[in-house]
Amino acid sequence: VQLQASGGGLEQPGGSLRLSCAESGGTSGTYAMGWFRQALGKEREFVAAISWSGKSTYYADSVKGRFTISREDAENTVYLQMNDLKPDDTGVYYCARRSVYRGSDYNDPATFAYWGQGTLVTVSS
Repeated sequence: VQLQASGGGLEQPGGSLRLSCAESGGTSGTYAMGWFRQALGKEREFVAAISWSGKSTYYADSVKGRFTISREDAENTVYLQMNDLKPDDTGVYYCARRSVYRGSDYNDPATFAYWGQGTLVTVSS
């Protein structure tokens, strides 16, 4: 399984970006997917996740109401639409995929088996 994240860049506060995570070598429609981020000097933190069925989504409190995770199984792609960006959203964003585990602890990166290489998001004026 390989995950390729893209869509990062430099954006002003209040702006929007859409990240994509394309999977190859697996079937994204079967497994839960998530986005995590890591700011410079900080630990990796949970951002959002979508269940294996796509029926449930989960968000960190800091991004609720601003970010939306979605999946397009026909394209083996997961998206993260980020609106009203803030400087604190700056960091490297990683997409991740679970294996067979279906627990509800989506905020735990240890429950995700596969990781992409990350895409840098910088929010600055």
